[in-house]
Amino acid sequence: MSVDIVTFGCRLNAFEAEVIRREAEGAGLSDTIVINSCAVTNEAVAQARQSIRKLKRERPGARIVVTGCAAQTQSGMFAEMAEVDRVVGNDDKMRSSAWREARAAFDLGASEKIAVSDIMAVKEMAPHLIDGFASGLPRVFVQVQNGCDHRCTFCIIPFGRGNSRSVPMGAVVDQVRALAERGHVEIVLTGVDLTSYGADLPGTPKLGMLTKQILRHVPELRRLRISSIDSIEADSDLLDAIGDDPRLMPHLHLSLQSGDDMILKRMKRRHTRGDAIAFCDQVRRLRPDIALGADIIAGFPTETEEMFSRSLDLVEECGLTFLHVFPYSPRPGTPAARMPQVAGGAIKQRAKRLRAAGEAALRQRLQAEIGATREVLIESDGQGRTEHYLPVAIAGERMGSVVPLRIAGRDGARLTT
Repeated sequence: MSVDIVTFGCRLNAFEAEVIRREAEGAGLSDTIVINSCAVTNEAVAQARQSIRKLKRERPGARIVVTGCAAQTQSGMFAEMAEVDRVVGNDDKMRSSAWREARAAFDLGASEKIAVSDIMAVKEMAPHLIDGFASGLPRVFVQVQNGCDHRCTFCIIPFGRGNSRSVPMGAVVDQVRALAERGHVEIVLTGVDLTSYGADLPGTPKLGMLTKQILRHVPELRRLRISSIDSIEADSDLLDAIGDDPRLMPHLHLSLQSGDDMILKRMKRRHTRGDAIAFCDQVRRLRPDIALGADIIAGFPTETEEMFSRSLDLVEECGLTFLHVFPYSPRPGTPAARMPQVAGGAIKQRAKRLRAAGEAALRQRLQAEIGATREVLIESDGQGRTEHYLPVAIAGERMGSVVPLRIAGRDGARLTT
């Protein structure tokens, strides 16, 4: 049997899973399950542990390797699990040598499980050219940046990913071209702190320049999409591309986290509530039909009901369509974990209210789409997505095609034609 990858967490992990598969199989591993973990919340770590136990019951003869952010930050915990055969670091997982060493350790019956290097010592990002994704899906991800130089008080990810580093523009363009030539219709640019792209490269190019270079040099690419960004770092070239190029999809996901200025300060974020609202107004002027999403944390330490209400109001004031709600969970070693905590019941209740606001905003946007004609990328036999990332229930269209469809109604959280 080949190498199976079980991926948790962000879109970056989805791209990295393809590199892991190639390198692990190239090293000769077989009948191996790789858990590509996430550390963003306690729940994400718990899900990885549960998955490990379940997979070992289902395939007792398979070797289990754990990698990803949780493996980097909590390697000892995973190594103590009887089901786990090896723990590979988050940078190591992208290197062929790590998988050759894993195979050698298995062949020799070595007892040492942990193969995790110092992520903070990693200064450069080696490009990894992938010809295509095993999933065969028309929408795939391209990693252009990794790590983060900022230290938000709630976030463990810099300790799982290291400091910010970027893939050179030429390598990114080559990767996008290779995937477009293989028939992938839509490319999503991903990174940990995407708008910090280029600060470590010669000439310090920014995300906007990279975006323009892709659109200019890969004319065969039908659709380009940008994943989560920090709005305060959005540069003028990126804003130009949003306003001028129809191949850049009218959809952005913003790392907002809170709508209250005091909470933002305690989070060590670099924007204010006013900055967030002003940015959303600006991009809507450039692209009036744009769909905006956001990450918001419910129940950050010291958050009062009044502070929370400002986050709730942000859904309407920023005109958000998609909401990704994180109930706050303390991550060991972060400053926020030492702050006065909000009661668990209040956190759950606030997260529930935020999700309800997000669901209402999505329904409102879906309703507003009725009667419009949208370019729908067919992702499977039963579903496609519009330029604005809105799901559409479809039938009878070929997967991978982009079809103009008139929106006739909606069925729950999906549009219908």
